[in-house]
Amino acid sequence: MLRIRPNSGYSLVEIIVVIIILGIIASVAVSSLKNIDDITKIEQTKMLLQKLGNAVAGDPNLISGGIRTDYGYVGDIGSLPASLDNLVTNPGSYATWKGPYIKDDFSTGSGDSEYDNDTWGKALVYSGGVTITSNGSGSSITQKIANSTYDLLYNNVNLVIIDTDNNPPGDDYKDSVLFLLTYPNGIGGTITKSINPKADGLAQYDSIPIGIHTLKYIYLPEDDTLTRKVCVDAGQDYYAEIQYYDDVWGN
Repeated sequence: MLRIRPNSGYSLVEIIVVIIILGIIASVAVSSLKNIDDITKIEQTKMLLQKLGNAVAGDPNLISGGIRTDYGYVGDIGSLPASLDNLVTNPGSYATWKGPYIKDDFSTGSGDSEYDNDTWGKALVYSGGVTITSNGSGSSITQKIANSTYDLLYNNVNLVIIDTDNNPPGDDYKDSVLFLLTYPNGIGGTITKSINPKADGLAQYDSIPIGIHTLKYIYLPEDDTLTRKVCVDAGQDYYAEIQYYDDVWGN
């Protein structure tokens, strides 16, 4: 004869054990989700800091025809921004300012309202130097724009001029050539410095900011002017050998 046993259900101890296990699983899940959220915010903040660094000193990966085309705020102005606001607002009706240099891709108004906050909503720390820092995660995340201010603003441009027979101008003709280098002056305009080469054809400029600058070299006896672009990178001396198209200094 078939007997049916009554369903005794779960004991109180069993229920408590299950609740404890579910609590542990939920706690681990919440902790994992928090860790994932923190990692996401850290990576997004790092991306923002890199974009800001590129806005300040340009993106070295933007190249056209083998020539770098982007030097950011410093390349246009010739000085570092006093604050991150200078990247989206012209700091003083500067003629050479070509911003905004950064956009807030996540702003619902398509504006630039969040460019100076990290993903925790904390204000980024920048005081006109070569680092931008986020402290929203509880520890510092720092973007280094360059090794030093000096590397961005005080580079050398070295030029050598020779004729078609590789002759330098020498003492007799060194004053027959004039170099004119035009670059941003740091306060919204430009400055042009003129230099005659030495007898060996060498002309040297110092304290030149990064950027794409205009160089003219003039053969004065014929008022013959040639123009080229000079690309100055951070912490690197620029060098160019310029050959005049005629034999003007041969013996």
